[in-house]
Amino acid sequence: MSRFRIRRLLTEGATLLIAAVVAFPLYWMVLSAFRPAGEIQSTEARPWTLAPSLDSFRRVFEQQDFGRYLLNSLFVAGTVVVASAVIAFLAATAVVRFRFRFRTTLLVMFLVAQTVPVEALTIPLFFLMRDLGQLNTLGSLILPHLAFSLPFAIWMLRGFVKAVPEALEEQAALDGASRARFLWTILFPLVFPGLVATSVFSFISTWNDFLFAKSFLISDTSQSTLPMALLVFFQPEDNDWGGIMAASTVMTIPVLVFFVLVQRRLVSGLGGAVKD
Repeated sequence: MSRFRIRRLLTEGATLLIAAVVAFPLYWMVLSAFRPAGEIQSTEARPWTLAPSLDSFRRVFEQQDFGRYLLNSLFVAGTVVVASAVIAFLAATAVVRFRFRFRTTLLVMFLVAQTVPVEALTIPLFFLMRDLGQLNTLGSLILPHLAFSLPFAIWMLRGFVKAVPEALEEQAALDGASRARFLWTILFPLVFPGLVATSVFSFISTWNDFLFAKSFLISDTSQSTLPMALLVFFQPEDNDWGGIMAASTVMTIPVLVFFVLVQRRLVSGLGGAVKD
């Protein structure tokens, strides 16, 4: 019993240590956002502040069009999350429930698409967005992120759809339910935990995007997103680190709120939800 208790204490201690290491950059970011200018420029790095200040946040919210940047980020991330969830759900259902040629090849292509670096596709995507007339629009951010999030979402939802017995669909058909009704009233709630997990991936990758926003939004600053707002605080001679940390803190809040709202669904599965 003592060995078990010692092993448990060691495991919990290691877990707390790892959590502290992971959370320390976030803590330092928030701390720097509340530091006054004198402490930020000081050579003595202290993990606390005795004179918290909101000056950095004031400079962030006084920045011109910051609210517009926030709304643009919410619109782009929300559109990608909803569109990728619906398309991935339908595609995963088709891959699992229907038999067609090159189905295995298609699944392999989904995995291969995940291995291609985003940086290698930025220039081809730039010319594609230019030919489609989408440069300097939010569509130039929505389309690429939707394309990059779909392979992962389809592959992950494939396992959730496959876990639902086909006998359940047959029984629903015997009860008079159409395929569309079974799809949205029975299958969709059962694979919803998988949709939530893929939505978190899509939301975070889209919300934090800087590469596509910098590459595709060239001249129309009204279409910029929050990561682009950070550039205002980078100066050639002296960077405003307080403003950078405050803006980064504001950017992190929607991600944390979204994660808190869906955390229960992230850890839930299909265990016991489907009975043959």
